[in-house]
Parts: sequence; C-alpha cells; structure tokens
Amino acid sequence: MNYVILVFGALIFMIGAMVLVRPDTVFGLMRRHSGTLGIHILAVVVRLALGAALVVYADESRFPVTLAVLGWLTLVVAITLAVMGRSNFLSLMNWAMGFAASYGRLAGVLALLLGGFLIYAVGL
Repeated sequence: MNYVILVFGALIFMIGAMVLVRPDTVFGLMRRHSGTLGIHILAVVVRLALGAALVVYADESRFPVTLAVLGWLTLVVAITLAVMGRSNFLSLMNWAMGFAASYGRLAGVLALLLGGFLIYAVGL
C-alpha cells in the first residue's frame, strides 16, 4: 500500500522538474490562483493525505523513522494552514511568491530531491 507515497513522490519529482525547466510557468500559475479558496483547500488536503500516508506506511519503507517524522511534520503544517485563515494564507502565499524569482530553481532542486527520496524510500 505504499503506492500512495510512491505517487506523491513522483508528483513532487515532476513538479520539481517543471520548476527547473519552466519556473515562470509554474510560479505564474501559483500567483494567478493563490488567492482562491480552492488553492487553500488543496494545500491542506494534499498535506493531510501525504502526512497520513507517510505516518501509516512509514514502517514499510527503507527509512521508517525519517518518513514518520516527515509525516508528522506534514500533518502539523496541514493543520496550521487549515486554522490560519484565508487572509493569513494569502499573506503567506504572497510572501513565498516574493522568493520565486530568486530561489525558484533552488525550490525545484529541493522538490526533485524530496520526490526522489520518497520514491527510493518506498521503492519497488
């Protein structure tokens, strides 16, 4: 059942690759939709699903403690995003988008590494 983590790892890896190749496209999309309720809900739901999967399936991985810690941290972030409110979420997104021009490609590399690690950790 660790396929859930494998899918998340692959998606994170692909998004990281897209950020490396076309950062303006990815960050432009994020800027256009950062104020919508859907992005806020998506940010919470995706983190809840990933965090729960990491915690539940950590024991089946190559790095059970690391994945469990990542899972709990992801759940804490999801809960924080859920309770922070829309205006604070919008402020957070605007703040983060301010770094996109300078550190966007670094974020892409980090996403590639995280996605690759998740794939390796639950590897087939």
